Order: sequence, then structure tokens, then C-alpha cells
Amino acid sequence: MGKFTGVLLASDYDNTLLDTESARRSGGEAPRVSERNQAALRYFMEQGGRFAVATGRALAALEHFVDEIPMNAPAIICNGAALYDFSAREYLDYILLNRDLCRRCQELLLASPTTAAEAYPLLESVIHAVRPNAYTRQHEHLTHTTVREDASLLEVPQPLTKVIFEDEHAALEALRDRLLAQPWIQECEMAFSAANLLELTGRGASKGGMVRRLAARLEIPMDHVYCVGDEANDITMLRAAAQGFAPANCVDAVRACGATLVADCRHDALAEVVDILDQRYR
Repeated sequence: MGKFTGVLLASDYDNTLLDTESARRSGGEAPRVSERNQAALRYFMEQGGRFAVATGRALAALEHFVDEIPMNAPAIICNGAALYDFSAREYLDYILLNRDLCRRCQELLLASPTTAAEAYPLLESVIHAVRPNAYTRQHEHLTHTTVREDASLLEVPQPLTKVIFEDEHAALEALRDRLLAQPWIQECEMAFSAANLLELTGRGASKGGMVRRLAARLEIPMDHVYCVGDEANDITMLRAAAQGFAPANCVDAVRACGATLVADCRHDALAEVVDILDQRYR
């Protein structure tokens, strides 16, 4: 037993737990999780807390890096579409996309000539890409994940956890507006995970929804759940938490959601969050 027994802390990975944006832009390698963040998370867990990464990344895009993340709770992956236990190497929960979505998304791609799409089968450790562009290649480099090119989303093996559209932000905003006009969009969740990445998951598959499911699985009440994130796809979990935190590099939409600002991702945001919780749980 420790001061954090019965407390769950869930954090986004990219540009929250560590800075990956600089590596994406430069083509270099992302840094490791900082020593200060690692020490803070180990202390949190030693005191009984449960820590989970809650990321937009799929299993294949996170498993190369998981050994350097102090973590003692199942990871929320695929933008909340799945819950994965790395210690047991198994999925514990998932919400899959409707099978008709590939056909509908393929029709939208035909009307968006500069847009690429990535599709993530639940049972494969590769990214399937249609019309890959520069953003696809940046994603491939950053995640160290194999990208397999397909002529159409209709060729991608089912079932899928998510689909990502990749393009300039203005083009994705136009695509988002077209998606919002589709009656079937009610079957999906949609969010920007970065300025150049627009993600679709199944209805109910969001970081906030899966944080709630994880907390219930761990028998931790939501008034002892804390979340950290920097992007629009983090807002559902920031709002679900007893208190949401955001690194200073977060997007404006996260600032507007009422999250408590801490240090930016280059200056140990997670360590600052643990310091705050250390004062709360005495």
C-alpha cells in the first residue's frame, strides 16, 4: 500500500510523455523518455499508483518503444479503440470499425486527390496505406512500423481498429466537413491526433471512453483518475478525468477545454504532474 494506491494516471505518448514532433520534422530519431519522467513514474508506481499510456498509436507503432516506458497498467492504444496488456501480450478490450467504413472512406479518398489513408487491422502488426504521401513516410519513420501499400482501402484485411487520413491541415479540415455531412458518421468517432492526421474509430472508441473502461477494470473510481494530453484526440479523456493536465505545447483546443497546464513535453511534463499529485495525496 502507498499514497497512490487506488489512483490511475493515463498519459498520451507523442508530444506529452516525450517530444516526437522535432523528430518528425527533422527526420531524426525521437529522444527516449527523460530520466526525470521515468523516475517520477517509477515513484508513482512504487507508491501504489497505476500508470498507463493512452495513445493514438496502434500496437505495431508502440511495441518498439514500450520497454523504455515505466508502466504497470494495460495501455490504451489506437486512439481508444483497444486496450492491450503488454505484460500478457494480449488484447483485453476493443471496439472495431464497421466493415462498410472502408468502402465509404475509399469513396471520399477518390474525391481528395492529395490525401493518403492509413488503415490498421486488429490482427496485423503493419500499417496498410493507400496513396502514401510525405506524412505517411514521416509516420513510418517515427513509429518504426512497416507500411504496406494497397491500391484501395477495400483490399485491407478486416477487422480494423482505425483509419487515419493524412494531408495538409486545410485539406483535412475540408475532408472533416465532408465527413460531418455523411449520415453514417454517427457510427464513428473522429478527431485530429495531429495537424496532419485525422482519425476515425468506431462509435464509443475514444481515449475518454477507454479510460473509463480501464478504470472500471482496475476498480478505480473516476474521481481518482488523472489524464495528460496535448492534442484534440486527448480532450475526451481530459474531460473524463478528475483533473486533466496538458503540457504547455498543447493545441489551443486543449487549452480551451480547461486542462491544467504544466511544463512542455521537452521539460518533463509528467514529472510535474506527479509532483502535483504528490501534494494532493499525502
